[in-house]
Amino acid sequence: MRLVLASRNAHKLRELSLLLAPHELVALPDTVELPPETGTTFVENALVKARSAAAATGVTAVADDSGIEARALGGAPGIYSARFAGERAGDGDNLAKLLRDVPAGGDTRVSYVCALVLVAPDGRELVAQGRCDGHLTHQPRGDGGFGYDPAVVPDDYDDGRTMAELNPGEKDAISHRGRAARELLALIERQGSIG
Repeated sequence: MRLVLASRNAHKLRELSLLLAPHELVALPDTVELPPETGTTFVENALVKARSAAAATGVTAVADDSGIEARALGGAPGIYSARFAGERAGDGDNLAKLLRDVPAGGDTRVSYVCALVLVAPDGRELVAQGRCDGHLTHQPRGDGGFGYDPAVVPDDYDDGRTMAELNPGEKDAISHRGRAARELLALIERQGSIG
């Protein structure tokens, strides 16, 4: 099945293209403008984007909304993860703010959370979610992944590597996005033809 990704994030397009195989994931056309993320949850924000992309393109759309939740910050930055340090902040700015706000000697537990949704032009919707728990290291390491990955040590491996130090297969096996993608593929399989 051909799916359009309701995002302009090139990292997500690459990662989700692999995770959602054998389905073909294509980039959102430049002419499609996504609405602002006005939801209060990851699922709400993902649905806003996917519904808009499906309506604009006439193609079944996939959208993800994901982020990191820090226990020490009461679940923040959560849905604001991509703009935690400000609207124009980059990955490095957001990571630096998180490491400043979460004390190294305090509660460093974090969870990556992902809502991954599929919306067909006929209005059918599938919702999947994934989670990856771990803790922050205040010595970022690794050059794989993106976002907060250099400072997140997942609970799933006991060797102390950060998400950015894992090879793509290791990361996909445990990541919030990988878990959500496997759940979404299972939902698509159960639904039969959609789109």
